[in-house]
Amino acid sequence: MPNIEDYEAMTKISLSEDEKTIVSGYMNMLLDSFKKLEDTDVSGVVPLISVLDVKSPMRDDVAIKTISREELLSNAPEQHDAYFQVPRTVD
Repeated sequence: MPNIEDYEAMTKISLSEDEKTIVSGYMNMLLDSFKKLEDTDVSGVVPLISVLDVKSPMRDDVAIKTISREELLSNAPEQHDAYFQVPRTVD
């Protein structure tokens, strides 16, 4: 199980010793909550999708072509190999 220093490295933050103590307490509380969930017997429980007893009408899932790639890219300021080209956002 990762310790506070592992989490500190993963998130690339530096914590003071007081902050590490506080965060460790929250981490332990969270891990204890997950442990209680793991120990809960849910066999025979039907998953709840919605609290409302409403049936949504379904339609056939039919693929249709609505616009060509050329039409879609016709307004693109920049494109490369039939794809939108955007400025790099991550180094």
